[in-house]
Amino acid sequence: MSGGYGKGFALIVVLFILLIIVGAGAMGGYGGPGNVGGANYNPYC
Repeated sequence: MSGGYGKGFALIVVLFILLIIVGAGAMGGYGGPGNVGGANYNPYC
């Protein structure tokens, strides 16, 4: 379970972090990793 599962989990975590960073940067760096979800839908606020 520690073989392929560990590598897959690490990959998901890395992709998720990159997604947050890229998403925040694309929206002009609104807020931080904590409220990127809300900021993404309010670009004109």
